[in-house]
Amino acid sequence: MPSRQGFFDGVNPVVDTAIPPAPKGGDTYAYSLEEVTRMLAVLAEPARTIVAVAAFTGARRGEIRGMLWENFRDDSIFIAHSMWESHINEPKTKASKAPVPVVRQLGAMLGRHRERLGNPVSGVMFPATNGKPVSLNNVLNRSILPVLRQAGIEWHGWHAFRRGLATNLNRIGVGGKTIQAILRHSNLATTQNLYIKSVDEDSVTAMDSLEKSLPCADCAPGATVFPSNRVN
Repeated sequence: MPSRQGFFDGVNPVVDTAIPPAPKGGDTYAYSLEEVTRMLAVLAEPARTIVAVAAFTGARRGEIRGMLWENFRDDSIFIAHSMWESHINEPKTKASKAPVPVVRQLGAMLGRHRERLGNPVSGVMFPATNGKPVSLNNVLNRSILPVLRQAGIEWHGWHAFRRGLATNLNRIGVGGKTIQAILRHSNLATTQNLYIKSVDEDSVTAMDSLEKSLPCADCAPGATVFPSNRVN
């Protein structure tokens, strides 16, 4: 301090000051399965499939932008990298760089989305008209928010899908450790890291349970909230 070093001779002018407390964080939100199915019933493509990927994989926004067709295989999406603006980055943590099981309904939606793009075997999964990864902010503002407002559905941000997946898995009885594995969190305990193979198997079983709780993508007309032909 200056007064201790002899640079200032007098009463410390900040002796009675204090750092104000930081504002409390707002409540976080998790989309329920009912909210997600309502969104999918009203959104047009490709926004509908993007929302489904966010809701049923728990992938972060930048990870969705960075998804490539060559990383969609064996009923899983392998998270290889993340995109922020025009920058390609490694996933958030080492644990984030992992495959995510894909439920059957989402797999069917991705298959139809791929067909609309001409059945590419590689490249960006959600491209803009210039072939580069689409801006999810543009998709949100142009194709999601106006439709949800008209339908009376509230938007709580992309990350609410990630929280929602965890909440919805918990609702159907999936254990916390398995949910952490599906969301690829880095704060797994040592025991969990040692049993990664069994955790991976549990992850697939958990996503199968979620799949069974979703409406069928190919049911009879009028029995599904996953219409297959709704396109912008």
